[in-house]
Amino acid sequence: MELTLLGTGAPAGLPRSDCPCAVCALARGPRARAATALLVDGALLLDLTPGAALAAARAGHSLVGVRQVLLTHPHNGPAVELPAGLPPAGRVPDGRVLTLISGHRVRAVPMDHPGTGYEVTSPDGDRLLYLPPGAAPAGLAEGLAAYEMVVADVVGRPDAIARLRAAGAIGATTDVIAVHLDHDVPGGPELDRRLAAAGARAVPDGTTLIVGEYHAVPDVPRRTLVTGGARSGKSVEAERRLESFPEVLYIATGGLREGDTEWAERVALHRERRPGSWRTEETCDLVPLLAEDGPALLIDCLSLWLTDAMDRVGAWDDATWRADGERALRERVAELVTAVRETPRTVVAVTNEAGSGVVPATASGRRFRDELGRLNAAFAAECEHVLLVVAGQALVLRS
Repeated sequence: MELTLLGTGAPAGLPRSDCPCAVCALARGPRARAATALLVDGALLLDLTPGAALAAARAGHSLVGVRQVLLTHPHNGPAVELPAGLPPAGRVPDGRVLTLISGHRVRAVPMDHPGTGYEVTSPDGDRLLYLPPGAAPAGLAEGLAAYEMVVADVVGRPDAIARLRAAGAIGATTDVIAVHLDHDVPGGPELDRRLAAAGARAVPDGTTLIVGEYHAVPDVPRRTLVTGGARSGKSVEAERRLESFPEVLYIATGGLREGDTEWAERVALHRERRPGSWRTEETCDLVPLLAEDGPALLIDCLSLWLTDAMDRVGAWDDATWRADGERALRERVAELVTAVRETPRTVVAVTNEAGSGVVPATASGRRFRDELGRLNAAFAAECEHVLLVVAGQALVLRS
């Protein structure tokens, strides 16, 4: 089954004609994207967009052989002129199956958002799933057979990818293509990096793909360290990396801090931001968790884990530190680093960069700064992927 992406952008296209944002300003040339539309084997057109005939011609195809035009979502704005010779555009009711004269079978998949998804099966049995913008499948049962290709709004609805993975509809070899791309994420390397974290990729408008043909699925790093300064966006970046995972255990190392209302507000903000399917555990006992099989772990954060570890060994007291506190802390850190090296789980950890600013005025403050630097370096050495977040921008240190 041959799939040509006549467009890969959001319904308003990219750049948006009336938007002055930086992403739209840079969306020129190969970064520009027309509204998403798919041409399947020259016989089926999924979503009719302005300039579809011209886009097909630029990609080396024609719409002359199209036998069915299906819409996935309400198309706002001015009416789109139907190119001469095309059949009228329509939508298939949820659950219904349409068989085309070309031998393709199209099943309408219900969504949790206004619109309809389409499962297309070729005469040879290859299967493609195409989802409308801002939507995820509703009521998925587990144990589904994996699709050869999924074309979806990966950036806008990463939880849709998580649901499909949980149900088995996305497997290890499923080619996940991101479409409906809008100005909420920069293009270029930043877009590629975010999509790779979800095991997905983007392609330029006009690209033709073979459904079922082997393509290297982006490798999702198993261990990632995200570091940065205060309020740099490092926690948000860490959470993004696991948005498309069907199950995540969030490890909060900061504790509840009873009576501290400001801390409670911080915790509540983090909880509201995380997907509802994630579980949270308040603990600094990381080694047993890392040793177990289970869902992906998000550890936030290592600096608070170090604070607890230094509390436990009496590292704040100079005499205790010199006596056996330093040795005891080194053992704790080594145990954690070994657990990260040997863990079978996917892990994303957050930490702070505390050594780039003012030198602490106290010996204990300088001790914490130094030990955090050592911990960060040792932890990063065991990670396939290391990111530094500055002013909300993620810089790849290791990939």
